[in-house]
Amino acid sequence: MPDASKGAASDGRDYRDTLFLPETDFPMRAGLPKREPELLARWAKLGMYRALREAAAGREKFILHDGPPYANGHIHMGTALTKVLKDLIVRSKQMAGYDSNFVPGWDCHGLPIEWQVEKEFAEKGRKKRDVPTAEFRKACRDYAQKWLDIQREEFKRLGPEGDWDDPYTTMAFASEAKIAGELLKFAELGLLYRGSKPVMWSPVEQTALAEAEIEYHDHQSTTIWVKFPAQDGPLKGASVVIWTTTPWTIPGNRAICYGPKLSYGLYEVTKMQETDFEPWSKPGDKLVLSDALAKEVKKAGLIAEWKRVADVPASSLEGLQCNHPLKGFSGGYEFDVPLLAGDHVTDEAGTGFVHTAPGHGQEDYIAWVSAFGTQKEIPHTVDEFGAFTEEAPGFTGEQVLVIEGKKKGKDGGANKAVIDQLIAHGKLLARGRLIHSYPHSWRSKAPVIFRNTPQWFIALDKPTANGKTLRENALAAIDATAFTPAAGRNRIRAMVEGRPDWLISRQRAWGVPITIFVHKETGDVLVDEAVNKRITDAITAGGADAWFETNPQEFLGSGYKADDYEKVEDILDVWFDSGSTHAFCLEERDDLKWPADVYCEGSDQHRGWFQSSLLEACGTRGRAPYDHVVTNGFVVDGDGRKMSKSLGNVMAPDEVIREFGAEIIRIWVASSDYTEDLRISKEIIGSSVDAYRRLRNTLRYLLGALNGFSDAERLDLKDMPELERYLLHRLAVLNEEVRVGYDKFDFKGVWRKVFDFASLELSAFYLDIRKDALYCDRPDDNRRRAARTVMAEVFDRLVLWLAPICVFTAEEAWLSRYPSEDGSVHLQLFPETPKAWRDDKLGAKWKKIREVRRVVTGALEVERREKRIGASLEAAPVVHVADADLLNAYDGLDAAELFITSGATLTGKPAPDKAFRLEGESQAVAVVPAEADGEKCGRCWRILPEVGAHESHPELCERCIDAVEAADARKTA
Repeated sequence: MPDASKGAASDGRDYRDTLFLPETDFPMRAGLPKREPELLARWAKLGMYRALREAAAGREKFILHDGPPYANGHIHMGTALTKVLKDLIVRSKQMAGYDSNFVPGWDCHGLPIEWQVEKEFAEKGRKKRDVPTAEFRKACRDYAQKWLDIQREEFKRLGPEGDWDDPYTTMAFASEAKIAGELLKFAELGLLYRGSKPVMWSPVEQTALAEAEIEYHDHQSTTIWVKFPAQDGPLKGASVVIWTTTPWTIPGNRAICYGPKLSYGLYEVTKMQETDFEPWSKPGDKLVLSDALAKEVKKAGLIAEWKRVADVPASSLEGLQCNHPLKGFSGGYEFDVPLLAGDHVTDEAGTGFVHTAPGHGQEDYIAWVSAFGTQKEIPHTVDEFGAFTEEAPGFTGEQVLVIEGKKKGKDGGANKAVIDQLIAHGKLLARGRLIHSYPHSWRSKAPVIFRNTPQWFIALDKPTANGKTLRENALAAIDATAFTPAAGRNRIRAMVEGRPDWLISRQRAWGVPITIFVHKETGDVLVDEAVNKRITDAITAGGADAWFETNPQEFLGSGYKADDYEKVEDILDVWFDSGSTHAFCLEERDDLKWPADVYCEGSDQHRGWFQSSLLEACGTRGRAPYDHVVTNGFVVDGDGRKMSKSLGNVMAPDEVIREFGAEIIRIWVASSDYTEDLRISKEIIGSSVDAYRRLRNTLRYLLGALNGFSDAERLDLKDMPELERYLLHRLAVLNEEVRVGYDKFDFKGVWRKVFDFASLELSAFYLDIRKDALYCDRPDDNRRRAARTVMAEVFDRLVLWLAPICVFTAEEAWLSRYPSEDGSVHLQLFPETPKAWRDDKLGAKWKKIREVRRVVTGALEVERREKRIGASLEAAPVVHVADADLLNAYDGLDAAELFITSGATLTGKPAPDKAFRLEGESQAVAVVPAEADGEKCGRCWRILPEVGAHESHPELCERCIDAVEAADARKTA
């Protein structure tokens, strides 16, 4: 088979002008960083989004609802991954025949933005408390809009199509009004209440935090063992010992919990270890401890010897009262400390007794309220700045955590102050340090505390409109929802089953306010349809600022007196905002629908957006706002480590785009298993680049081979050679696999099947075989016509199947084949494939043919490597096939054509011992290499006996003579 640089025969004639070599303007080098912006500009000029909507008018809708990213900071590889994944879903559904409209959105309220705006004011020498609320909120809105605009351009550069000119935002006035309206629905249902509960609180940020705003890091805590003296009964004179990692919570202690099933004993100290300092215990001390943990306590307390005096049955602890270890200090702590049974108490660590401060822990709170049914005696010992209040006598003003400066987030003076007083009162048994996983604010990175404070909650276990509780509705909705991967269902289900009531209030400035009035005497939430309408109308007209700036009496109207009501000033948790996006985006836009077909975000959103949307919709509408949840993993480096600036392993999207193009990021996403964590590195991106180049070369070859092709040249299926019919069969099979893969969001499977088809079945097999016919056959030869007909079908399907993934290259290739001022590959549908192409019997036969061919190819590679032949056309191998089915598969076929040799002999005779066999392939096939007999054709380079037999063209084979004479005749005609 000749190439374009050769073709001169021995008589001096150059036959290159008689060859039909590929010709195309489609460049080999993509130049994606330059070409992609040009295509984006073309789509913008064409109004691609509107063109897609018009093309899909009347079709069944398929809606993926965009989870709103924070309008804060540049996009990173994780957000790029998710946005590309969404685009793969949207585009593949559009091309599958749906009206798949994508409306991007942004989350514009909340702590991340407020935190940055505070920093900006601080840089100008102004603290937040010195900035008027209206000015601060405007600065937040401006900041959010700035980053929304930046992120919009960054997302668009990745190639996703959507309504970028009219996105939804949580800070749009209409959105804020709808969010407020959704909150008021919960009030109408009686699910909204104010409770005094311990919540995770960030002293650094002065706000409550939801679980979704928490991340866990190792933290070194001071641990203490504390003695609580028993008041009376058989244990009088002994002390119940507790252990805690939060010494600062001791002033808030109100009870001790014990395990009803644990074994306890009374231990009397007889000897202390010899140390350089006076230990905090002494001989004669009597301590009540869990038997399983006594040895550890003995070691921590520097106790050399003790004796176990008596059993202490758990049942005997019921009703026992202790003194607070700080009793009498600063005139406080005179109350009794009861022992309460608690199933949460274990003997895995500590003492077997749990220090219970109901204002500083969820389990502590539950134990107290379960025992006494009241919140009234739960103290508020710590204020919003993490400082002790007057309800912690003797410690007022001491900080739990440092909230400003270089030591922000470090321990304040509270722990030391409490420990010093425990020592002074003789109630400290031991102290230590422990490194453990501890909750931190995901924004400030500072530790959080549990703090008892009035907050607003949505009840999960009260009946909703359908008679079922919100939790019951949510669990039923989870069961009715599809999940990819399937494990997502169990994950979110476990979270919803065990979660507390939904904490929705925040003590911040930038957000949608909790737009309710509370009666000052009864504490009842005002529920009035007319009042609610005035509230939502005002916010629709003037945004959330209207709540803060409008006289309360204007909302209350003539039916109520403003002096009788408290206007709540807290704002809503941003998860309530984003959980309501279905209400003001899906329900409000005619070009969308409710519920959405798919929600797609990172796997962390099982506790975030997926769950807040689930709870919001199940509370107000009785079902989830989605039918299917798709989640992707996190992006990690090539070694599986989390990306961080300190490790220097961060790879930003713009870095890849500048060097290689956004197409490479899209291929990386599509070729990865997005349900797991995705690794990325220069080497991994390099693999995507290599795959892209190979694919591009295949498309370029097809375009060149199809130069000048028209429908007049097409050949019917029945007239095609078997090889072409086999390839159409493979197209039919692949068509089904691609459609199923896209339908199941299995993009890795789609990419792998299409890429392998292009690489292994086209480039390395079919195109390699058919180059000879394409270049050397007469244009009107049926074999060449069949090849070009099949290549046309292959090109269309290959490009259209790849279009959702390779949005830029598919467009470039499509326009190269079908030039148009206003056309686009993205306005096409996946092509229908004729059923007649599918021929499973033929497919099974060609599987055998290719099995033999692989062995022959392996033998020829050895011959080339050993320099015994220069090219496969110099060979005429003898192929021994011991399997009759494999041998019979070649009946009626030109084996030499398939092997790309000048000759070939297939035989069922036994093969010589030294014949070539290919490891890993059928051992029934063996090859004896042999050189081709005859002379080399000066045009096609096959070595054949017939070359030289014709006087007119002694240097050509018969096929080439026919082709040349036909070409010459056309020139003279």
